[in-house]
Amino acid sequence: MRILLTGANGYIGMRLLPQLLELGHEVICAVRSENRFTSNKKIREQVEIVELDFLKDSDTPEKLNNIDVAFYLIHSMTGSTEDFDEQESRSAKNFNKIMAGTSVKQVIYLSGIINEEKLSKHLESRKKVEEILYKGNFNLTVIRAAIIVGSGSSSFEIIRDLCEKLPIMITPSWVETKCQPIAIRDIIQFLTGVIGNEKCYNESFDVGGPDILTYREMMEIYGKIRGLKILIIGVPVMSPKLSAYWLYFVTSTSFKLAQNLVDSMKVEVITSDTRLQDILGIEPISYEEAIKLAFYKIEQNQVVSSWKDSLSSGRFRNDLSQYIQVPTYGCLKDEQSTKVDNPDEILERIWAIGGLNGWYYGNWLWKVRGLIDKFFGGVGLRRGRTHPTRIAPGDSLDFWRVLLADKEEKRLLLFAEMKVPGEAWLEFKIDEENVLHQIATFRPKGIWGRIYWYTMYPFHYFIFEGMLNKIAKGKE
Repeated sequence: MRILLTGANGYIGMRLLPQLLELGHEVICAVRSENRFTSNKKIREQVEIVELDFLKDSDTPEKLNNIDVAFYLIHSMTGSTEDFDEQESRSAKNFNKIMAGTSVKQVIYLSGIINEEKLSKHLESRKKVEEILYKGNFNLTVIRAAIIVGSGSSSFEIIRDLCEKLPIMITPSWVETKCQPIAIRDIIQFLTGVIGNEKCYNESFDVGGPDILTYREMMEIYGKIRGLKILIIGVPVMSPKLSAYWLYFVTSTSFKLAQNLVDSMKVEVITSDTRLQDILGIEPISYEEAIKLAFYKIEQNQVVSSWKDSLSSGRFRNDLSQYIQVPTYGCLKDEQSTKVDNPDEILERIWAIGGLNGWYYGNWLWKVRGLIDKFFGGVGLRRGRTHPTRIAPGDSLDFWRVLLADKEEKRLLLFAEMKVPGEAWLEFKIDEENVLHQIATFRPKGIWGRIYWYTMYPFHYFIFEGMLNKIAKGKE
């Protein structure tokens, strides 16, 4: 079948795409920016790519005229606390208009379990999107899930952060809320299983794992698997805003996402609906098995996608390409260079920078800067990186975003997502004469931007010089 995959750069989309190709489908990937699409050359060669922004576009590209099935995997929850629901409705309406110009027979939408009259803003938005999609000129299949557990998923990473960092937790009352977690492996099976299945046309199905657990129980099971002793003390007095701050400062989540998560965690998401399980013959694995499988992927460096790489986890809301051209007018720079004898080895060290590898020099200063950034509402250093040696445009890298990662050109360009009074770029490149260049560019915003730069200049001098030397020498 010829399939349109929206949200192809997202956590679910990147997991689903290889499975669709393996099943022999032709896939068109809809992305806002082709520059951000997967760096896996083998996959790029097997798919067609179309640039679409469903918040703005409503005309049907010619490439989509003869599609059979479309996956709707577009969510905006992390992007804004205020209007993400309006954005999601607008995207769904534009999607319907685009689909009207195609031959699509089935649309598959991944939503959230809705089993309470009073829903969170997040679940209410998912329900509204479902209602909009049902008005489209296609057969709709809705798969509703609660927490999705897998390496790189937001739920897994937040539980991981909490349990690994806090042996004693003072927790809000929502830790006693029940939910029904499901493994990412099972979600992919359900999504691929309903393709072209007429029994699933114009139906909404709930799916969940075999375990109904409170968030407290989920953390306790995680601790047992990891051999961690965790003491959880629940208190009834923590307000939603304090709960959001608690999640924000302890985990790698953004504050906006933390607010929306706390809002949703107060709502039970459990189901007794097993219709889709029965139709497809799928037996979901347990929560404990899902955690073990996630760690197997992490230990084997096989994490395919992470929620932290989504643009909405940082400052970006638009196309990355507009930042690739580093400005010169009105900018302040720290540029250093050194001759290297082993450019290939140096390039590998540049490609491994950040995350657990650190920044090669003055790591404690980088950590202090991350804490300051977190205190002022920034992303901090906790996002790390998805893979220890592979990076691609759009990936998060601590409090940077990868704009360009081209090994053939021997160039890596990063953009700062930390809280700064201006815009900042950090570039590494090796020229034809094997000279390693390290360039920090800052475009200040007003007088405070210039004060910031000159205040930080003494630290920059030592940090940047030390980092360049450590990279060039090949020693940490």
